[in-house]
Parts: sequence; C-alpha cells; structure tokens
Amino acid sequence: MIMSATDSTFFTLNPVATVIWQAADGSTPLSEIVEHRVCSEFEIDAETACRDAERFVEELSEHGVLIASEHPLSNASHDPTEAA
Repeated sequence: MIMSATDSTFFTLNPVATVIWQAADGSTPLSEIVEHRVCSEFEIDAETACRDAERFVEELSEHGVLIASEHPLSNASHDPTEAA
C-alpha cells in the first residue's frame, strides 16, 4: 500500500504494480521495467503491459507519489551545491 503525502490518497498495489514500484529507480525506463520484469514474470503481452504501466505511473504522478520523466533523474543523494 502506498499513500500520497500530497493528498492522502491510498493506493493498494497488485503484484504487477508492486514490481513496477520496486523497479522504479529513477534511471531505468518504464519500457525496460515492463519488458524485463513485468512481461517475464506475468503472462501479459508487451503492448497491454506498457499501456497499463503508463496508466499506473500517470495516476501516481498526478497524486505526487512519483515523478515521471522522459530522461533519467540525477542521483537524488548528490548535492548540486557540493563540488565534485
């Protein structure tokens, strides 16, 4: 179960959503998560899995639970004010 800190909406994750949630690391594209994790672990075709995964990610994004991006997110632990 996941709760949005923005609006207190609860999301109960089914097994597929749990795989997506656990694999969402900010650098792995959703298409790879679907191909390598969802389609290999569940009996679902790639087209349906992608469509459902995009809908799931969109819903979580709308509630501020996660950030969807076309590009990998930078390392969250990196402080941009620190010199490398």
